[in-house]
Formats: sequence, structure tokens, C-alpha cells
Amino acid sequence: MNSAVIVRVRQGIVKAATVGYNILKEGGSAVDAVEGAVVVLEDDAEFNAGHGSVLNENGEVEMDASIMNGKDLSAGAVSAVRCVANPIKLARLVMEKTHHCFLTDQGAAKFAADNGIPAIPGEQLVTERNKKRLEKEKHEKLSSVALTLISSLSLFLSLLTRSLGTVGAVAVDCRGNVAYATSTGGIVNKMPGRVGDTPCIGSGGYADNDIGAISTTGHGESILKVNLARLTLFHVEQGKTLEEAAEASLGYMKSKVKGVGGVIVVNKAGDWAVKWTSASMPWAAAKDGKLHSGIDLSDTSVTDLP
Repeated sequence: MNSAVIVRVRQGIVKAATVGYNILKEGGSAVDAVEGAVVVLEDDAEFNAGHGSVLNENGEVEMDASIMNGKDLSAGAVSAVRCVANPIKLARLVMEKTHHCFLTDQGAAKFAADNGIPAIPGEQLVTERNKKRLEKEKHEKLSSVALTLISSLSLFLSLLTRSLGTVGAVAVDCRGNVAYATSTGGIVNKMPGRVGDTPCIGSGGYADNDIGAISTTGHGESILKVNLARLTLFHVEQGKTLEEAAEASLGYMKSKVKGVGGVIVVNKAGDWAVKWTSASMPWAAAKDGKLHSGIDLSDTSVTDLP
């Protein structure tokens, strides 16, 4: 990321964390807070979710999202959403207004319309930057056909850190309830209908008051194969600290399927951890009037919240 993008990304994550924290300060639930924070990021074109979603191979936006309440394990998810500004709001409606956990494509679109969520033209979600990303990805894909396996893997990992930008949030409220929310536009130049980890409970995130809440980001197929979110919380159940659990699960994914990614995790005591194996991962955490934020291992700051 160049310096101008870094500034905009940092501003976006700080704003999202502040919005979520203020919801909690005013007595809102953990679910309210994670939804509110993710909506901020979906509305920010710097992030690969909502208005900043990358394009599939047909030049279209297809978005996925999920949310979960650790109090009772209620969950909602949507995939292949095309004409909704904030998929995370739709996922919450699935959680709270249906007996299901997951709706997709046309079913999700009809449910959105039935519940008063306005449809917007798909083109409204397409940005010029993401059109250029798609063109670049298609060109690189064609030019890499003759590369060796090792070179292809190197190119693939480079593309991950550049093109993947799933957004997520975790929170614990004053009642000790935890929640997570995750939203994404997926991978540049993906096949139409491709669904990654984000809407899959246990991969894109998980929340259980007895353990904690986690949101994941990274290479979706790798995260799905190891069930990264639930795997991390399993390590917590086995006695590891949040940081140790995150390191163990991310390390397993990297060694087993060569996948890179990152996690944010919190427990009901308010302890939290952020870990990643990709080149960088913009993050922010708000607690006790302090805002912690960073983008890579050498760039972490702590400031007072307003």
C-alpha cells in the first residue's frame, strides 16, 4: 500500500472501531457494535466489502457476510449478494427474523426486499479502482501460465495480500456477551457463484460466550479447509491464551495448506489478540478509552479515544 492509501485505510479502521466502541459505551449489545463497525467499513470504498467489493470474472460484485451472537449461538449469513449496500445488515436479519442460518443469491435478494432493504443497481457498487484491479488480475493470470509451480505460488501469495480485504469485527459488551461480524467482496476475478469462508460459520468467524468471538480474513479456500475460526477457539478451550491459539491455528493453516490469513479474537473478560501471517493486516481495537491500531508488525499505535 502506498502512503496515501495507508492513511485512508487507517482512518477507516479507526472510525469503525470508534463507532463500535461508542455503541458499547451507550449500552448497545455486542451484536449492535460489530454490525455498526462493519457497516462503516462496507461504506468505505478502501475496503473489500460493500461499496469497495472486488469484481468477479464477469465484472460483477458478489458479496458475502455473516454475524453471530455468542449468547445463544444464533447466527445469520448471506452469500452471492449483488444489490444490497450493506450485506452485514441482511445477515443480521437472517439471524433474527428467520429459522435459518444462511440465505444465498436470489433467496437472499428476495428476503432483503421483503424486509424493506432497498435494492441498489449493481453498477453502483462497482468502482473504477476495482475495474482496474480486475483487468490487472486477468492480464497477470494470462501471463503466468508458463511459470513454474514455485513462481506461481509466489505470485499467488503476492496477490492475496494485495487483493483480499475482508473486513470484520468482534466485541464484548457490558453484559459479557460476545459477537462477531465479517463481510467481504471475495477474491478478484473469482468464478461467479464462488463462496469463500466469510459467510461460513466456524470459518469466517464464530462466537460463544463460554470461549470468545473471532473474525477471520485471508485466503478463503484455505480458511474453509481448516475451519480457522472454530479451530482457534478450540485451542482456547484447551487452555491456550488468545494469542497462543491464534498463532497455533494460523501456523497450522500455513503448514498444512500453504494458506495465509489473519484473525481478531476477544473473550468475555475483554482480553483480545490480533495475529496474521500475511504481509500486513490493518486493525484497530478500542478498550478502556484507548484506541490501539496498526497495519504491520512495525506500525502499532495507542491513542486516547475522544
